[in-house]
Amino acid sequence: MIAPVLPTYKRTPFAFERGEGARLFTTTGQEYLDFGGGIAVASLGHCHPALVEALQNQAAKLWHTSNLYEIPGQERLARRLTDASFADTVFFTNSGAEALECAIKMARKFQSHAGKPERYRIITFEGAFHGRTLATIAAGGQAKYLEGFGPKVDGFDQVPFADHEALKAAITDETAAILIEPIQGEGGIRTVPPQCLRGLRALADEHGLVLIFDEVQCGVGRIGKLFAHEWAGVVPDIMAIAKGIGGGFPMGACLATEHAAAGMTAGTHGSTFGGNPLAMAVGNAVLDVVLADGFLDHVTDVARYAAQKFASLKDAHPNVIEQVRGAGLMLGLKTKPLNSDFVNAAYAEHLLTVGAGDNVVRLLPPLIITKADIDEAVQKLERACLRLETKEKT
Repeated sequence: MIAPVLPTYKRTPFAFERGEGARLFTTTGQEYLDFGGGIAVASLGHCHPALVEALQNQAAKLWHTSNLYEIPGQERLARRLTDASFADTVFFTNSGAEALECAIKMARKFQSHAGKPERYRIITFEGAFHGRTLATIAAGGQAKYLEGFGPKVDGFDQVPFADHEALKAAITDETAAILIEPIQGEGGIRTVPPQCLRGLRALADEHGLVLIFDEVQCGVGRIGKLFAHEWAGVVPDIMAIAKGIGGGFPMGACLATEHAAAGMTAGTHGSTFGGNPLAMAVGNAVLDVVLADGFLDHVTDVARYAAQKFASLKDAHPNVIEQVRGAGLMLGLKTKPLNSDFVNAAYAEHLLTVGAGDNVVRLLPPLIITKADIDEAVQKLERACLRLETKEKT
Protein backbone atom coordinates (compact mmCIF):
# COMPACT_ATOMS: atom_id res chain seq x y z
CA MET A 1 0.00 0.00 0.00
CA ILE A 2 1.37 3.40 -0.96
CA ALA A 3 2.18 5.83 1.83
CA PRO A 4 0.01 8.94 2.30
CA VAL A 5 3.12 11.03 1.43
CA LEU A 6 4.23 10.12 -2.09
CA PRO A 7 7.32 7.92 -1.54
CA THR A 8 9.76 9.84 -3.73
CA TYR A 9 12.22 10.48 -0.89
CA LYS A 10 14.52 8.08 0.92
CA ARG A 11 14.31 9.65 4.36
CA THR A 12 16.48 9.16 7.42
CA PRO A 13 14.60 7.61 10.38
CA PHE A 14 14.44 10.71 12.57
CA ALA A 15 12.54 13.99 12.49
CA PHE A 16 13.31 17.47 13.76
CA GLU A 17 10.89 19.63 15.69
CA ARG A 18 12.92 22.76 16.35
CA GLY A 19 16.13 24.52 15.43
CA GLU A 20 18.38 27.23 16.77
CA GLY A 21 21.32 28.66 14.83
CA ALA A 22 23.41 25.76 13.55
CA ARG A 23 21.59 23.21 15.74
CA LEU A 24 18.58 21.01 15.11
CA PHE A 25 16.69 19.03 17.74
CA THR A 26 14.76 15.83 17.03
CA THR A 27 11.33 14.95 18.32
CA THR A 28 13.11 12.77 20.89
CA GLY A 29 15.32 15.64 22.07
CA GLN A 30 18.58 14.70 20.38
CA GLU A 31 20.80 17.54 19.17
CA TYR A 32 22.49 17.62 15.75
CA LEU A 33 25.03 20.06 14.33
CA ASP A 34 23.66 21.08 10.95
CA PHE A 35 26.22 21.21 8.14
CA GLY A 36 23.58 20.48 5.52
CA GLY A 37 21.45 23.56 6.00
CA GLY A 38 18.44 22.01 4.29
CA ILE A 39 20.73 21.75 1.23
CA ALA A 40 22.19 25.27 1.49
CA VAL A 41 18.82 26.84 2.31
CA ALA A 42 19.16 27.83 5.99
CA SER A 43 21.67 30.53 5.13
CA LEU A 44 21.33 32.30 8.48
CA GLY A 45 20.75 29.18 10.52
CA HIS A 46 17.50 28.08 12.09
CA CYS A 47 15.03 30.57 13.57
CA HIS A 48 17.25 33.60 13.11
CA PRO A 49 15.61 36.32 15.23
CA ALA A 50 15.52 38.89 12.42
CA LEU A 51 13.82 36.46 10.04
CA VAL A 52 11.34 35.27 12.65
CA GLU A 53 10.41 38.85 13.50
CA ALA A 54 10.00 39.83 9.83
CA LEU A 55 7.79 36.83 9.08
CA GLN A 56 5.64 37.26 12.20
CA ASN A 57 5.13 40.97 11.58
CA GLN A 58 4.13 40.42 7.96
CA ALA A 59 1.92 37.43 8.80
CA ALA A 60 -0.12 39.64 11.10
CA LYS A 61 -0.74 42.12 8.27
CA LEU A 62 -1.08 40.45 4.85
CA TRP A 63 -0.14 37.11 3.28
CA HIS A 64 -1.28 37.20 -0.34
CA THR A 65 -2.83 39.45 -2.95
CA SER A 66 -1.43 37.98 -6.22
CA ASN A 67 0.61 39.87 -8.77
CA LEU A 68 -2.47 41.67 -10.07
CA TYR A 69 -1.49 44.45 -7.68
CA GLU A 70 1.66 46.23 -6.63
CA ILE A 71 3.56 44.55 -3.80
CA PRO A 72 5.77 47.06 -1.96
CA GLY A 73 8.07 44.36 -0.59
CA GLN A 74 8.84 43.26 -4.15
CA GLU A 75 9.76 46.77 -5.18
CA ARG A 76 12.11 47.11 -2.20
CA LEU A 77 13.78 43.71 -2.57
CA ALA A 78 14.16 44.07 -6.35
CA ARG A 79 15.77 47.49 -5.93
CA ARG A 80 18.18 46.17 -3.33
CA LEU A 81 19.15 43.18 -5.51
CA THR A 82 19.69 45.31 -8.60
CA ASP A 83 21.66 47.92 -6.63
CA ALA A 84 23.94 45.14 -5.32
CA SER A 85 24.40 43.23 -8.59
CA PHE A 86 24.79 43.38 -12.36
CA ALA A 87 21.02 43.22 -12.85
CA ASP A 88 18.47 45.85 -13.82
CA THR A 89 15.32 43.84 -13.14
CA VAL A 90 14.07 40.88 -11.09
CA PHE A 91 11.26 38.32 -11.39
CA PHE A 92 10.32 36.58 -8.13
CA THR A 93 9.52 32.89 -7.91
CA ASN A 94 8.85 30.23 -5.28
CA SER A 95 11.87 28.01 -5.98
CA GLY A 96 15.14 27.60 -7.81
CA ALA A 97 13.56 25.47 -10.52
CA GLU A 98 11.03 28.22 -11.24
CA ALA A 99 13.83 30.78 -11.35
CA LEU A 100 15.63 28.61 -13.91
CA GLU A 101 12.44 28.19 -15.94
CA CYS A 102 12.16 31.97 -16.08
CA ALA A 103 15.82 32.24 -17.12
CA ILE A 104 15.38 29.67 -19.90
CA LYS A 105 12.25 31.36 -21.22
CA MET A 106 13.89 34.78 -21.02
CA ALA A 107 16.92 33.65 -23.01
CA ARG A 108 14.76 32.17 -25.75
CA LYS A 109 12.51 35.22 -25.76
CA PHE A 110 15.55 37.49 -26.04
CA GLN A 111 16.61 35.81 -29.28
CA SER A 112 13.08 35.78 -30.68
CA HIS A 113 12.60 39.43 -29.76
CA ALA A 114 15.83 40.18 -31.63
CA GLY A 115 14.40 38.57 -34.77
CA LYS A 116 16.13 35.20 -34.38
CA PRO A 117 13.43 32.75 -33.22
CA GLU A 118 15.49 29.86 -34.58
CA ARG A 119 17.98 30.45 -31.76
CA TYR A 120 16.40 28.52 -28.89
CA ARG A 121 18.96 25.88 -27.89
CA ILE A 122 20.91 26.21 -24.65
CA ILE A 123 24.31 24.67 -23.92
CA THR A 124 24.68 23.08 -20.47
CA PHE A 125 27.36 21.03 -18.74
CA GLU A 126 27.77 17.44 -17.61
CA GLY A 127 27.07 17.03 -13.89
CA ALA A 128 24.73 20.03 -13.78
CA PHE A 129 21.59 20.18 -11.70
CA HIS A 130 19.06 22.90 -12.47
CA GLY A 131 15.82 21.59 -10.96
CA ARG A 132 13.12 18.94 -11.29
CA THR A 133 10.71 20.36 -13.88
CA LEU A 134 10.65 18.80 -17.34
CA ALA A 135 12.72 21.63 -18.79
CA THR A 136 15.25 21.77 -15.96
CA ILE A 137 15.86 18.01 -15.87
CA ALA A 138 16.50 18.23 -19.60
CA ALA A 139 18.93 21.09 -18.94
CA GLY A 140 20.70 19.05 -16.27
CA GLY A 141 20.85 16.04 -18.57
CA GLN A 142 21.28 13.42 -15.82
CA ALA A 143 19.80 10.09 -16.85
CA LYS A 144 18.59 9.23 -13.33
CA TYR A 145 16.30 12.25 -13.35
CA LEU A 146 15.16 11.88 -16.97
CA GLU A 147 14.30 8.18 -16.97
CA GLY A 148 10.62 7.33 -17.31
CA PHE A 149 9.31 10.82 -18.04
CA GLY A 150 8.93 10.48 -21.77
CA PRO A 151 10.84 12.33 -24.48
CA LYS A 152 13.46 14.74 -23.17
CA VAL A 153 12.43 18.36 -23.64
CA ASP A 154 14.17 19.59 -26.76
CA GLY A 155 16.56 22.50 -26.81
CA PHE A 156 19.47 21.53 -24.57
CA ASP A 157 22.94 20.49 -25.74
CA GLN A 158 25.21 19.18 -23.01
CA VAL A 159 28.99 19.25 -23.15
CA PRO A 160 31.62 17.77 -20.78
CA PHE A 161 32.51 19.84 -17.72
CA ALA A 162 35.63 22.00 -18.27
CA ASP A 163 35.95 21.09 -21.97
CA HIS A 164 36.22 24.47 -23.69
CA GLU A 165 36.81 22.98 -27.13
CA ALA A 166 33.67 20.85 -26.88
CA LEU A 167 31.76 23.95 -25.83
CA LYS A 168 32.92 25.95 -28.84
CA ALA A 169 32.09 23.03 -31.14
CA ALA A 170 28.55 22.85 -29.75
CA ILE A 171 27.68 26.42 -30.75
CA THR A 172 25.47 26.51 -33.84
CA ASP A 173 23.15 28.96 -35.56
CA GLU A 174 20.38 27.65 -33.26
CA THR A 175 22.24 28.31 -30.00
CA ALA A 176 20.60 30.92 -27.79
CA ALA A 177 22.49 30.72 -24.52
CA ILE A 178 25.01 29.09 -22.21
CA LEU A 179 23.81 27.97 -18.76
CA ILE A 180 26.28 27.10 -16.00
CA GLU A 181 26.64 26.86 -12.22
CA PRO A 182 29.79 28.72 -11.08
CA ILE A 183 30.11 25.89 -8.56
CA GLN A 184 28.28 22.64 -9.21
CA GLY A 185 26.47 21.48 -6.09
CA GLU A 186 24.68 18.26 -6.94
CA GLY A 187 27.47 17.52 -9.43
CA GLY A 188 30.02 17.14 -6.64
CA ILE A 189 31.15 20.63 -5.53
CA ARG A 190 33.06 21.24 -8.75
CA THR A 191 34.26 24.84 -9.09
CA VAL A 192 34.50 26.57 -12.45
CA PRO A 193 37.83 28.46 -12.47
CA PRO A 194 37.53 32.27 -12.77
CA GLN A 195 39.36 32.28 -16.11
CA CYS A 196 36.79 29.84 -17.50
CA LEU A 197 33.89 32.04 -16.44
CA ARG A 198 35.62 34.96 -18.13
CA GLY A 199 36.11 32.78 -21.20
CA LEU A 200 32.38 31.99 -21.27
CA ARG A 201 31.58 35.69 -21.13
CA ALA A 202 33.89 36.36 -24.10
CA LEU A 203 32.44 33.43 -26.03
CA ALA A 204 28.87 34.56 -25.40
CA ASP A 205 29.70 38.08 -26.56
CA GLU A 206 31.46 36.79 -29.67
CA HIS A 207 28.48 34.67 -30.76
CA GLY A 208 25.60 36.83 -29.54
CA LEU A 209 24.60 34.36 -26.84
CA VAL A 210 22.93 34.94 -23.50
CA LEU A 211 25.10 33.92 -20.53
CA ILE A 212 23.06 32.47 -17.66
CA PHE A 213 24.47 31.68 -14.23
CA ASP A 214 22.69 29.29 -11.88
CA GLU A 215 23.56 30.55 -8.40
CA VAL A 216 20.69 28.81 -6.65
CA GLN A 217 23.11 27.01 -4.32
CA CYS A 218 26.31 29.09 -4.44
CA GLY A 219 24.76 32.56 -4.27
CA VAL A 220 23.65 34.95 -1.51
CA GLY A 221 26.89 35.12 0.43
CA ARG A 222 27.87 31.46 0.54
CA ILE A 223 31.23 32.07 -1.16
CA GLY A 224 32.06 35.26 0.73
CA LYS A 225 30.61 37.70 -1.79
CA LEU A 226 26.93 38.29 -2.43
CA PHE A 227 27.23 36.20 -5.60
CA ALA A 228 29.90 33.64 -6.45
CA HIS A 229 30.66 34.98 -9.93
CA GLU A 230 31.91 38.25 -8.41
CA TRP A 231 35.20 36.54 -7.57
CA ALA A 232 35.84 36.13 -11.31
CA GLY A 233 35.14 39.77 -12.14
CA VAL A 234 32.59 38.73 -14.74
CA VAL A 235 28.84 39.22 -15.00
CA PRO A 236 26.07 37.17 -16.62
CA ASP A 237 23.09 38.44 -18.58
CA ILE A 238 20.64 36.41 -16.50
CA MET A 239 21.02 34.72 -13.12
CA ALA A 240 18.79 32.39 -11.10
CA ILE A 241 18.92 32.44 -7.30
CA ALA A 242 16.89 30.77 -4.53
CA LYS A 243 17.70 28.74 -1.40
CA GLY A 244 19.73 31.20 0.71
CA ILE A 245 17.77 34.30 -0.29
CA GLY A 246 14.76 32.97 1.65
CA GLY A 247 16.75 31.68 4.61
CA GLY A 248 14.34 28.73 4.81
CA PHE A 249 11.23 30.38 3.41
CA PRO A 250 10.48 29.15 -0.15
CA MET A 251 11.46 31.80 -2.64
CA GLY A 252 13.66 32.38 -5.67
CA ALA A 253 14.38 35.06 -8.21
CA CYS A 254 15.53 35.53 -11.78
CA LEU A 255 17.80 38.57 -12.19
CA ALA A 256 18.58 40.07 -15.58
CA THR A 257 19.97 43.05 -17.43
CA GLU A 258 17.55 45.33 -19.21
CA HIS A 259 19.01 44.13 -22.52
CA ALA A 260 18.42 40.43 -21.77
CA ALA A 261 14.90 41.04 -20.46
CA ALA A 262 13.79 43.15 -23.44
CA GLY A 263 11.26 40.61 -24.68
CA MET A 264 9.61 39.94 -21.31
CA THR A 265 6.63 42.24 -21.60
CA ALA A 266 3.28 42.11 -19.80
CA GLY A 267 1.69 38.66 -20.07
CA THR A 268 4.80 36.77 -21.22
CA HIS A 269 5.43 35.20 -17.79
CA GLY A 270 3.78 35.06 -14.40
CA SER A 271 3.32 33.42 -11.01
CA THR A 272 0.43 33.23 -8.59
CA PHE A 273 2.48 33.01 -5.42
CA GLY A 274 5.89 34.30 -6.56
CA GLY A 275 6.91 37.44 -4.68
CA ASN A 276 4.12 37.21 -2.10
CA PRO A 277 4.33 39.57 0.90
CA LEU A 278 5.53 36.85 3.30
CA ALA A 279 8.43 35.83 1.06
CA MET A 280 9.40 39.44 0.40
CA ALA A 281 9.49 40.27 4.10
CA VAL A 282 11.85 37.38 4.75
CA GLY A 283 14.00 38.08 1.67
CA ASN A 284 14.50 41.67 2.75
CA ALA A 285 15.40 40.51 6.26
CA VAL A 286 17.99 38.11 4.81
CA LEU A 287 19.59 40.97 2.87
CA ASP A 288 19.57 43.14 6.00
CA VAL A 289 21.89 40.59 7.60
CA VAL A 290 23.99 39.50 4.61
CA LEU A 291 24.68 43.05 3.40
CA ALA A 292 25.48 44.38 6.88
CA ASP A 293 29.04 45.65 7.35
CA GLY A 294 31.44 42.83 8.11
CA PHE A 295 29.08 39.90 7.48
CA LEU A 296 30.66 38.69 4.24
CA ASP A 297 34.11 39.25 5.76
CA HIS A 298 33.03 36.88 8.52
CA VAL A 299 32.01 34.28 5.93
CA THR A 300 35.38 34.55 4.20
CA ASP A 301 37.30 34.32 7.46
CA VAL A 302 35.41 31.30 8.80
CA ALA A 303 35.53 29.61 5.38
CA ARG A 304 39.30 29.97 5.26
CA TYR A 305 39.54 28.42 8.71
CA ALA A 306 37.21 25.58 7.70
CA ALA A 307 39.21 24.82 4.56
CA GLN A 308 42.40 24.51 6.61
CA LYS A 309 40.76 22.24 9.17
CA PHE A 310 39.23 19.98 6.53
CA ALA A 311 42.54 19.78 4.67
CA SER A 312 44.19 18.59 7.90
CA LEU A 313 41.40 16.06 8.34
CA LYS A 314 42.08 14.73 4.85
CA ASP A 315 45.80 14.42 5.61
CA ALA A 316 45.02 12.50 8.80
CA HIS A 317 42.59 10.10 7.08
CA PRO A 318 43.79 9.58 3.47
CA ASN A 319 42.03 6.21 3.27
CA VAL A 320 38.68 7.90 3.86
CA ILE A 321 38.97 11.41 2.38
CA GLU A 322 40.47 11.68 -1.08
CA GLN A 323 40.00 15.40 -1.76
CA VAL A 324 38.60 18.62 -0.28
CA ARG A 325 36.69 20.71 -2.82
CA GLY A 326 34.78 23.94 -3.10
CA ALA A 327 35.02 27.54 -1.96
CA GLY A 328 33.65 29.66 0.83
CA LEU A 329 31.15 27.73 2.90
CA MET A 330 30.25 25.46 0.01
CA LEU A 331 32.71 22.65 0.61
CA GLY A 332 32.86 18.99 -0.33
CA LEU A 333 34.77 15.91 0.75
CA LYS A 334 35.38 13.39 -2.01
CA THR A 335 35.46 10.12 -0.11
CA LYS A 336 36.98 6.73 -0.86
CA PRO A 337 34.20 4.79 0.88
CA LEU A 338 30.71 5.31 -0.50
CA ASN A 339 29.63 8.84 0.31
CA SER A 340 26.37 7.43 1.67
CA ASP A 341 28.38 5.44 4.20
CA PHE A 342 30.21 8.62 5.21
CA VAL A 343 26.94 10.54 5.58
CA ASN A 344 25.59 7.74 7.80
CA ALA A 345 28.79 7.71 9.87
CA ALA A 346 28.39 11.46 10.38
CA TYR A 347 24.74 10.93 11.38
CA ALA A 348 25.98 8.56 14.08
CA GLU A 349 28.07 11.46 15.42
CA HIS A 350 25.07 13.80 15.28
CA LEU A 351 26.41 15.79 12.34
CA LEU A 352 24.24 16.49 9.28
CA THR A 353 25.88 16.50 5.83
CA VAL A 354 24.54 16.06 2.29
CA GLY A 355 25.61 13.63 -0.41
CA ALA A 356 26.39 14.75 -3.97
CA GLY A 357 27.60 13.37 -7.28
CA ASP A 358 31.12 12.07 -7.89
CA ASN A 359 31.05 10.38 -4.45
CA VAL A 360 31.23 13.71 -2.64
CA VAL A 361 29.82 14.72 0.74
CA ARG A 362 28.67 18.33 0.89
CA LEU A 363 29.33 20.60 3.87
CA LEU A 364 26.91 23.54 3.72
CA PRO A 365 26.76 25.16 7.16
CA PRO A 366 24.83 28.34 7.83
CA LEU A 367 26.75 31.52 7.11
CA ILE A 368 26.56 32.50 10.78
CA ILE A 369 28.76 29.53 11.70
CA THR A 370 31.61 30.13 14.15
CA LYS A 371 35.12 28.74 14.33
CA ALA A 372 34.06 26.86 17.45
CA ASP A 373 31.30 25.19 15.40
CA ILE A 374 33.89 24.28 12.75
CA ASP A 375 36.08 22.71 15.44
CA GLU A 376 33.13 20.69 16.73
CA ALA A 377 32.26 19.53 13.21
CA VAL A 378 35.86 18.46 12.60
CA GLN A 379 35.79 16.42 15.80
CA LYS A 380 32.61 14.70 14.67
CA LEU A 381 34.06 14.11 11.20
CA GLU A 382 37.20 12.70 12.80
CA ARG A 383 35.11 10.16 14.67
CA ALA A 384 33.14 9.39 11.51
CA CYS A 385 36.42 8.67 9.71
CA LEU A 386 37.51 6.39 12.54
CA ARG A 387 34.20 4.53 12.32
CA LEU A 388 34.76 3.89 8.63
CA GLU A 389 38.40 2.88 9.12
CA THR A 390 37.40 0.42 11.82
CA LYS A 391 34.65 -0.96 9.63
CA GLU A 392 37.12 -1.44 6.75
CA LYS A 393 39.50 -3.40 8.99
CA THR A 394 36.73 -5.75 10.08
